[in-house]
Amino acid sequence: MKMTRRYLMGAAAAVALASSAQAQDKGTVYYMVPTLLDEFQTTSVDAIESFFKDVGYEVVTLNADNKTDVQQSQMADTILLKPAAIVLAAVDFNALTPSIEEARAAGIPVMQFDRQITSTVSDLTSVAGTIEIGHVAADEIKRLLTEKKGAVSGKILQVLGDPGDPYTLDIQKGFEEMMDGTDVEIITHPAMQWEASNAGSIVADELLATPDIDLIFVHAAHLAVAAVASLEAAGKQPGDVMLVSSNGAPVGLDLIRQGWEQVEVEQPLFAQAAALAMFADKVVNGEEIAPGTYDVLGLESVVTIEDWGPNIKIPGAAITAGNVDDSRFWGNLQAPSDPISPVE
Repeated sequence: MKMTRRYLMGAAAAVALASSAQAQDKGTVYYMVPTLLDEFQTTSVDAIESFFKDVGYEVVTLNADNKTDVQQSQMADTILLKPAAIVLAAVDFNALTPSIEEARAAGIPVMQFDRQITSTVSDLTSVAGTIEIGHVAADEIKRLLTEKKGAVSGKILQVLGDPGDPYTLDIQKGFEEMMDGTDVEIITHPAMQWEASNAGSIVADELLATPDIDLIFVHAAHLAVAAVASLEAAGKQPGDVMLVSSNGAPVGLDLIRQGWEQVEVEQPLFAQAAALAMFADKVVNGEEIAPGTYDVLGLESVVTIEDWGPNIKIPGAAITAGNVDDSRFWGNLQAPSDPISPVE
């Protein structure tokens, strides 16, 4: 059955969809997407709809347009419909806590996608292993330096995102702990507010101050675009200064194809969505989720039981010129076609 995507807002829209709640045997899951203004979020809708369909649920998507009050209203309206479950990617972590508690008090399980909320209990949280992304990046950078210089040595410019964001701080932590003990100098600067223009300025300035930089590691693909612009302005050609990025966005994959970027460490969007669907039956039926290691789309993922409930953390994968066209990477904007199965 072909599913129809719906991006709806407000009480009237929610009531209009009430009749869809029994469209499949297992019922309807409502996905609260924070915004549709970037490719990660729009692709998450495709992935969640596809994977939940595999395990027998219809998905209705409600777009909050990045407005906290809209998402709070959507949660309240959805609670009245008594869906099988809610998947939430919160606009505001703290502001949505009461809504989560109200849903669960009404007997509706709540699963968190990508944005971890630790201030209250949820029924399952699926997040990227950001420290592990740093580990993967370090392993790839060690390989690149060894291939170029014969040893893990040289100078690396690391461009963080905003220093107030735990996402970039965790990547930095994982990267630097894996690079500890090597003969590498790491020069680190933050791109405030994750602004690409700030990253471009950092790269331009550092190329003047440190002209023998071997590799640039940026924490998001859109920052890599700005880094390439600065490299071009300095007269560099693809490969003169190696470039590694993280998150796996389409622009990063394009830079690999163009030769500017050697590795993109993916934020595992598809696996994060698949994990929620794999455990959906257990969540909906109130069954225990056992801690341990699970294979999620080929990625070794770990479930732990935290104060905020079961939490599955999924590592990123390294994207290179050799595998850049693989459909399993979300940056190619094509959800995997192989169906998934529920966890028994």
